[in-house]
Amino acid sequence: MHRFFRTALVLAPAAIVLSACASFTHDAPITGLRLIGEQRIALKQAFQGTTVGGLSGIDYDAASNNWVMESDDRSEINPARFYRATLAYDSEKFSGVTLDSVHFFTQPDGSRYPNLAHAKLDQGDQVADIETLRVDPRDGSLWYGSEGNRKVGLHPFVRHADRDGKFLATLPTPAMFKVSKDEVGSRNNMSFEGLSFASDGKSLWLGMEAALYQDGPLATPDHGSVVRITRLDRSGKVLGQYAYPIEAVASRPAPGREADNGVSEILAVNDHQLLVVERAGVENAAGVYANHVRIYLMETDGATDIQAIPALAGASYVPARKRLLLDLEKLGLARVDNIEGMAWGPRLANGSRSLVLVSDDNFNAQQVTQILAFEVLAHPR
Repeated sequence: MHRFFRTALVLAPAAIVLSACASFTHDAPITGLRLIGEQRIALKQAFQGTTVGGLSGIDYDAASNNWVMESDDRSEINPARFYRATLAYDSEKFSGVTLDSVHFFTQPDGSRYPNLAHAKLDQGDQVADIETLRVDPRDGSLWYGSEGNRKVGLHPFVRHADRDGKFLATLPTPAMFKVSKDEVGSRNNMSFEGLSFASDGKSLWLGMEAALYQDGPLATPDHGSVVRITRLDRSGKVLGQYAYPIEAVASRPAPGREADNGVSEILAVNDHQLLVVERAGVENAAGVYANHVRIYLMETDGATDIQAIPALAGASYVPARKRLLLDLEKLGLARVDNIEGMAWGPRLANGSRSLVLVSDDNFNAQQVTQILAFEVLAHPR
């Protein structure tokens, strides 16, 4: 989660087409993405006793014909939670967002996740910083990833919950992703940011936001970086791991200010390709952040399986290839906010698939919760 500060804007026109090249499983090759429209959720909107915001993960529940959107609130405003919602869009317009219900994630003992001030860390409490979630294609249950907290020794984790958020299991993840007091493992607030079921539903892809300490430095305006994207089966066995190259930050911050670029979500296209969101934030002299958001097609075929390489810095390996599919700054939107969620939506009436993005407003008055719907254009077979 990045605390970006932005100013207000108005909605931009739709019907922007960008060229793309990818393929869905059993679908024709993609030729472009057409922006259908944009909707917003009001800042700190009250809903069923909670404050809506921090939406950093989204997925479509086909069985229920609704959407699941999780908040990365670390139980500071309300306990860790997700919302079910209806998104009203078709191939012509995106007309509205309706919140239907709110549900709270629970820990193994059945309690809700506490905030850091009330967590009993010595008794096994976790403070959830949930950045991504997916609906299980088998039964509609939920899988979600938390970034942990390096400052207090909390490791990132992936957990499985039922449809209402009740804890079912924790997915074992590689030890290399644990936090440490030394400069090894996951960086603080830069770990499990992306999650996706593989196209066959039998395994999951897990995406890091930024490089492990031992894999090299973070991205800057002068150079890129690298993150690990890992495929695991449902028991946690690593089926493959690949190095994904991150671009250099697209612009420079003001003197003494910050800038970064990292992976904010992943989404499987087929057995060997994923969509990857790279989301950068660049701070100006007033402390206001500009966002650079791009979607790339990642190709794992031909890349080195790096799961046995403990440190990528100085190692010899072939990274995954990638191709730019969408630069959100070229859509003509008045604003591109902090995009952190991405999901396939239902097919449109014309047979095309849809894609939805959501931004995390960090409960900040200078940001917005922005939801974008796209039609996926494809060559007929």
